[in-house]
Amino acid sequence: QVQLVESGGGSAQAGGSLRLSCAASSATGCMGWFRQAPGQEREGVAIISPAGGVTYYADSVKGRFTISRDNTKNTLYLQMNSLKPQDTAMYYCAAVGGGCYAAMRESDFDYWGQGTQVTVSS
Repeated sequence: QVQLVESGGGSAQAGGSLRLSCAASSATGCMGWFRQAPGQEREGVAIISPAGGVTYYADSVKGRFTISRDNTKNTLYLQMNSLKPQDTAMYYCAAVGGGCYAAMRESDFDYWGQGTQVTVSS
């Protein structure tokens, strides 16, 4: 069982930046970030391959968000720039033992963090 703990959420103005972190209790394969806004379904934001060489992004965040990982620290990151009010959501870290699939489906991931809130004001 892998435990995931997110941190770094908070409030920002539109156009600002935040950096999320996710500490894993042990090494994992594919990792990713998902988000869920009030009244909306959870959606994939970005995922990264086990070695970090391949990434996938939702169209809504391409060019603004960057996913990365430090396998020496078992930590996943999400750098969020040019934030928009529509980025407001609970952000969840996810992991699985194997590789990534570009579709970014929730069902592809076995382990989930508790979430960290991101609020962007206009």
